[in-house]
Amino acid sequence: MSLEITIEKAKVSRISEFDPQNIGFGKLFTDHMFLCDYRDGEWQNARIVPYGNLSMSPATSSIHYGQSIFEGMKAYASLENDHDITTFRPMENAKRLNRSAHRMAMPSFPEEDFMNALETLLNLDRQWVPRIEGGALYIRPYMFATDDYIGVKPSDTYTFAIFCCPVGPYYNKALRVKVEKEYSRAAPGGVGFTKCSGNYASALHPTREAQKEGYDQILWTDPIEHKWVEETGTTNFFAVINNSIVTPSLTGTMLAGITRDSVITGLKHLGYTVDERPLSVDELIEEQQKGNLKELFITGTAATLMNLEGFGRDGEYYDVLTNGDTHISSEIKDFLDNMKLKKSEDPFGWVHTI
Repeated sequence: MSLEITIEKAKVSRISEFDPQNIGFGKLFTDHMFLCDYRDGEWQNARIVPYGNLSMSPATSSIHYGQSIFEGMKAYASLENDHDITTFRPMENAKRLNRSAHRMAMPSFPEEDFMNALETLLNLDRQWVPRIEGGALYIRPYMFATDDYIGVKPSDTYTFAIFCCPVGPYYNKALRVKVEKEYSRAAPGGVGFTKCSGNYASALHPTREAQKEGYDQILWTDPIEHKWVEETGTTNFFAVINNSIVTPSLTGTMLAGITRDSVITGLKHLGYTVDERPLSVDELIEEQQKGNLKELFITGTAATLMNLEGFGRDGEYYDVLTNGDTHISSEIKDFLDNMKLKKSEDPFGWVHTI
């Protein structure tokens, strides 16, 4: 049985604060948010309320013990219909949230209720979806433990929430990444495949150190040898070597990106071959020096698809973009963007219209 959602509308909209020509990323939030509580072994009190602060005990267990997971999604203004907005593969986000929840000893949130909450919230705040090129409404579903108890055990209570913010591009230029050889993002048997908050917190210090050296992001390597490419700080990784498109095969230390999967499926649909396999940093350097490394690009919900200028290791920088070619990354980006905006057909049934 689906949860019944109560709605309390904001008395005054803050839409006047929204300038579509000067959006930024993650600083302005829409009028409403969805909340739902897990108590006594079931989800209850599903509600949409005006966006605002949450009240919690200083002993809230997620603050102390890290039971906190999230997802990232986007909604787009349809160019086919002035009223419609679209989301992209939202059910995959619901499924991945629950995979994260299982690993973090948290309750799953029913997929049917996830979709109902998402649609109800977006219908209420649809005027916040930017209708400019490159604009989107970023959607943040998340869940956190709420027991006010100091003791290391799974919480008995949780809150699931969704809020939204209008955004522009996450990155506005090709990135330089540093091959990380000292720090590790995740280890085998750990939580690297989940979207838990701690994965991102542990990346902040090494990323800041890389930025001091002139890089934009980190290129994570495996935690054992620091030899094999995994992902960047917020995205999955692709390389075009001659006419071969290579992406590191998924392991338990990497996030199975929904955009990653969409890019792989889309490239195959366009006639390309994608090789999911181990990819070493040494291979990247060797192919760059031979002139065979044509493109590097990264994929993720916030970043969508972005080219890399090059990468650095041990004080040496390897430029790829200057003499490279971006036609493959441009083609797949346009293919997916046109699908999301309903400018072209959706051969996979991925676009969900609201």
